[in-house]
Amino acid sequence: MLRRMPLSLALVALSIAHPADAAAKKPVGKSASQPVTKTPEPAAAPIAPAVPPVPAAPGGFMVPKAVVLKSPTPAEVQANAVWNVRAALNVAALQCQFSPFLATVKNYNDMLKHHGEELVQAQATMLAHFRRTDGARAANSFDQYTTRTYNSYSTLDAQYNFCEAAGLVGRAVLAVPKGQLGATALQRNSQVRESLIERPLAPALAVVAMEPLVLLPIEAP
Repeated sequence: MLRRMPLSLALVALSIAHPADAAAKKPVGKSASQPVTKTPEPAAAPIAPAVPPVPAAPGGFMVPKAVVLKSPTPAEVQANAVWNVRAALNVAALQCQFSPFLATVKNYNDMLKHHGEELVQAQATMLAHFRRTDGARAANSFDQYTTRTYNSYSTLDAQYNFCEAAGLVGRAVLAVPKGQLGATALQRNSQVRESLIERPLAPALAVVAMEPLVLLPIEAP
């Protein structure tokens, strides 16, 4: 026969049976009367303002530069212009064949035939320039000069503008009588050089800038 436990003993047994509940209600590390303070979160780092992109230089990332001569004479300046026009039309003949209307290959080959004597004279004048400035290294200096001149017309940034200018200059050079290439090269060389600066090409302006073409009648078959 079971005996009934006194009420006082039952309450003591209940408190002993659940010690974890009492521990869970007791504040850790601080007295019950002291409030628990929350550790403030670190302030977020300020967001740096966006840096505006640096505007690209005219001509894009690769701006070809002309070769600078050492104290050239007037005759050497003219010969240099002739050699630059030759180099520009040669590069155009290689890079601008995507447009048969520019006729860059035909223009270059016809220029070699039409102004062959002046081209030979320009080469001799430039060799004399490097003999005067570089002495025994003249031949090597001339080769480097020619390579750098050709490279100065090779560009991807402004290829369309360059090809258009080279097509126009090639036709203009062929219209010049023999013996007058030097004066024309001095005028037209800057036109090709300025085309290497990349700029948007307006179709309307491009049509106006084109020199008039002579259209031949088409014969009926």
